[in-house]
Amino acid sequence: MIFPSNRVRILIAAKPVDFRKGLDGLTALVKSELQRDPYTGTVFIFRSRRADRLKLLYWDGSGLVLTYKRLEAQRFVLPKLHSGTLALNPAQFEALFAGLDWQKVRAVSVRPPQAIT
Repeated sequence: MIFPSNRVRILIAAKPVDFRKGLDGLTALVKSELQRDPYTGTVFIFRSRRADRLKLLYWDGSGLVLTYKRLEAQRFVLPKLHSGTLALNPAQFEALFAGLDWQKVRAVSVRPPQAIT
């Protein structure tokens, strides 16, 4: 899988979608339901009703990319949202895509080095 760069915004759509939708259907959904521009480089994540499949839609600068992943023996850990989207950071996204509980991913606080005197 070729992941988008760490500098892109990543949004999960709250509602499950009909997984028969392709590029055009998901692009229309981003515009009409999510009120977003699908051509900004934002990664839009869509889920199935059973939470065993994900589709990712994003613009890479030269065209739309549609990625599909199905878990064979488990389900994706997804937020309980009723509308809108939820933003993920790159580490949470990678955990989600790997089938892990992305909600347990936390940023590590880094202390600056102490000066030697």
